Amino acid sequence: MDVRELRPGEEMEAGRVTRLAYEEFADPGDPDWADYLARIGDVAGRAGRVPVLVALEEGRILGSATLESEEARLGDDPIEPGTVNMRMLGVDPGARGRGAGRALVEACVRRARQGGKRALTLHTTQGMTVAQNLYTAMGFVRDAARDWQVTEDFRLYAYRLDL
Repeated sequence: MDVRELRPGEEMEAGRVTRLAYEEFADPGDPDWADYLARIGDVAGRAGRVPVLVALEEGRILGSATLESEEARLGDDPIEPGTVNMRMLGVDPGARGRGAGRALVEACVRRARQGGKRALTLHTTQGMTVAQNLYTAMGFVRDAARDWQVTEDFRLYAYRLDL
Protein backbone atom coordinates (compact mmCIF):
# COMPACT_ATOMS: atom_id res chain seq x y z
CA MET A 1 0.00 0.00 0.00
CA ASP A 2 1.42 3.35 -1.04
CA VAL A 3 0.27 6.69 0.37
CA ARG A 4 1.25 10.00 -1.15
CA GLU A 5 -0.11 13.44 -1.87
CA LEU A 6 -2.74 13.67 -4.57
CA ARG A 7 -1.41 14.48 -8.05
CA PRO A 8 -3.08 16.60 -10.73
CA GLY A 9 -5.56 14.56 -12.72
CA GLU A 10 -6.43 12.25 -9.80
CA GLU A 11 -9.07 14.48 -8.23
CA MET A 12 -12.11 12.86 -9.86
CA GLU A 13 -11.16 9.30 -8.91
CA ALA A 14 -10.18 10.28 -5.38
CA GLY A 15 -13.48 12.10 -5.02
CA ARG A 16 -15.44 9.14 -6.38
CA VAL A 17 -13.98 6.60 -3.95
CA THR A 18 -14.22 8.96 -0.99
CA ARG A 19 -17.87 9.72 -1.73
CA LEU A 20 -18.60 5.98 -2.05
CA ALA A 21 -17.25 5.49 1.46
CA TYR A 22 -19.81 7.93 2.89
CA GLU A 23 -22.86 6.98 0.83
CA GLU A 24 -23.80 4.04 3.06
CA PHE A 25 -24.22 6.42 6.00
CA ALA A 26 -26.35 8.97 4.14
CA ASP A 27 -30.04 9.52 4.74
CA PRO A 28 -31.48 9.66 1.20
CA GLY A 29 -34.38 11.83 2.39
CA ASP A 30 -32.13 14.45 3.97
CA PRO A 31 -31.08 17.23 1.55
CA ASP A 32 -28.19 18.13 3.85
CA TRP A 33 -26.67 14.71 3.18
CA ALA A 34 -26.84 15.28 -0.58
CA ASP A 35 -24.93 18.53 -0.12
CA TYR A 36 -22.43 16.85 2.20
CA LEU A 37 -21.81 14.00 -0.24
CA ALA A 38 -21.16 16.56 -2.96
CA ARG A 39 -18.56 18.26 -0.72
CA ILE A 40 -16.99 14.92 0.19
CA GLY A 41 -16.60 14.09 -3.49
CA ASP A 42 -15.24 17.51 -4.45
CA VAL A 43 -11.58 16.67 -4.03
CA ALA A 44 -10.76 19.06 -6.88
CA GLY A 45 -12.30 21.89 -4.88
CA ARG A 46 -10.01 21.34 -1.92
CA ALA A 47 -6.83 20.10 -3.60
CA GLY A 48 -4.28 22.87 -3.70
CA ARG A 49 -5.89 24.61 -0.72
CA VAL A 50 -5.15 21.82 1.76
CA PRO A 51 -3.15 18.60 1.54
CA VAL A 52 -5.06 15.60 0.22
CA LEU A 53 -3.41 12.21 0.63
CA VAL A 54 -4.34 9.14 -1.39
CA ALA A 55 -3.83 5.44 -0.71
CA LEU A 56 -2.95 3.40 -3.79
CA GLU A 57 -2.61 -0.25 -4.56
CA GLU A 58 -1.02 -1.16 -7.88
CA GLY A 59 -1.61 2.42 -9.02
CA ARG A 60 -5.33 2.37 -8.21
CA ILE A 61 -6.69 4.96 -5.74
CA LEU A 62 -8.43 3.16 -2.89
CA GLY A 63 -9.09 6.12 -0.60
CA SER A 64 -8.15 9.59 0.50
CA ALA A 65 -7.82 11.84 3.53
CA THR A 66 -7.74 15.61 3.79
CA LEU A 67 -5.64 17.54 6.31
CA GLU A 68 -6.31 20.96 7.77
CA SER A 69 -4.14 23.12 10.00
CA GLU A 70 -4.02 26.72 11.11
CA GLU A 71 -2.03 27.42 7.96
CA ALA A 72 -4.37 25.66 5.51
CA ARG A 73 -8.10 25.37 6.22
CA LEU A 74 -11.21 24.64 4.24
CA GLY A 75 -13.63 26.72 6.27
CA ASP A 76 -14.03 28.89 9.29
CA ASP A 77 -14.07 26.10 11.86
CA PRO A 78 -11.37 26.83 14.42
CA ILE A 79 -8.33 24.60 14.50
CA GLU A 80 -6.49 24.39 17.76
CA PRO A 81 -2.98 25.84 17.52
CA GLY A 82 -0.35 23.15 17.06
CA THR A 83 -2.75 20.56 15.70
CA VAL A 84 -3.64 19.02 12.37
CA ASN A 85 -7.24 18.00 11.73
CA MET A 86 -7.87 14.97 9.53
CA ARG A 87 -11.09 15.19 7.52
CA MET A 88 -12.99 13.18 4.99
CA LEU A 89 -11.06 9.93 5.35
CA GLY A 90 -12.76 7.48 3.05
CA VAL A 91 -11.92 4.14 1.48
CA ASP A 92 -13.75 2.57 -1.45
CA PRO A 93 -16.11 -0.01 0.13
CA GLY A 94 -14.89 -2.59 -2.39
CA ALA A 95 -11.33 -2.17 -1.11
CA ARG A 96 -11.96 -2.29 2.62
CA GLY A 97 -9.99 -4.64 4.80
CA ARG A 98 -6.78 -4.21 2.83
CA GLY A 99 -5.15 -1.59 5.07
CA ALA A 100 -5.84 1.59 3.10
CA GLY A 101 -7.57 3.35 6.01
CA ARG A 102 -4.79 2.53 8.45
CA ALA A 103 -2.13 3.55 5.91
CA LEU A 104 -3.85 6.91 5.39
CA VAL A 105 -4.08 7.56 9.13
CA GLU A 106 -0.42 6.58 9.61
CA ALA A 107 0.59 8.97 6.81
CA CYS A 108 -1.42 11.76 8.42
CA VAL A 109 0.29 11.11 11.76
CA ARG A 110 3.73 11.18 10.10
CA ARG A 111 2.93 14.40 8.28
CA ALA A 112 1.69 16.06 11.48
CA ARG A 113 4.83 15.01 13.35
CA GLN A 114 7.07 16.21 10.52
CA GLY A 115 5.26 19.54 10.68
CA GLY A 116 6.06 19.85 14.37
CA LYS A 117 2.44 19.52 15.45
CA ARG A 118 1.53 18.22 18.87
CA ALA A 119 -1.77 16.49 18.05
CA LEU A 120 -3.89 15.05 15.26
CA THR A 121 -7.64 15.51 15.65
CA LEU A 122 -10.70 14.29 13.76
CA HIS A 123 -14.47 13.91 13.89
CA THR A 124 -16.50 10.84 12.97
CA THR A 125 -20.14 9.82 13.18
CA GLN A 126 -21.90 7.40 15.48
CA GLY A 127 -22.49 4.95 12.65
CA MET A 128 -18.85 4.79 11.58
CA THR A 129 -17.93 2.13 14.11
CA VAL A 130 -15.23 0.53 11.94
CA ALA A 131 -13.46 3.90 11.75
CA GLN A 132 -13.87 4.44 15.50
CA ASN A 133 -12.33 1.04 16.19
CA LEU A 134 -9.40 1.85 13.90
CA TYR A 135 -8.77 5.20 15.59
CA THR A 136 -8.91 3.66 19.05
CA ALA A 137 -6.57 0.83 18.03
CA MET A 138 -4.11 3.45 16.75
CA GLY A 139 -4.07 5.31 20.08
CA PHE A 140 -6.65 8.03 19.48
CA VAL A 141 -8.82 8.91 22.47
CA ARG A 142 -12.30 10.36 22.58
CA ASP A 143 -12.33 14.12 23.07
CA ALA A 144 -15.98 14.62 24.03
CA ALA A 145 -15.42 18.30 24.79
CA ARG A 146 -14.95 18.78 21.01
CA ASP A 147 -18.02 16.78 19.95
CA TRP A 148 -20.27 18.70 17.60
CA GLN A 149 -24.06 18.43 17.71
CA VAL A 150 -24.82 19.22 14.06
CA THR A 151 -28.60 18.72 14.33
CA GLU A 152 -30.88 17.31 16.98
CA ASP A 153 -30.37 13.82 15.53
CA PHE A 154 -26.81 14.04 14.24
CA ARG A 155 -23.67 14.31 16.35
CA LEU A 156 -20.02 14.21 15.33
CA TYR A 157 -17.67 12.50 17.77
CA ALA A 158 -14.22 14.00 18.31
CA TYR A 159 -11.01 12.02 18.63
CA ARG A 160 -7.47 13.14 19.39
CA LEU A 161 -4.02 11.62 19.15
CA ASP A 162 -1.32 13.44 21.09
CA LEU A 163 1.94 13.29 19.21
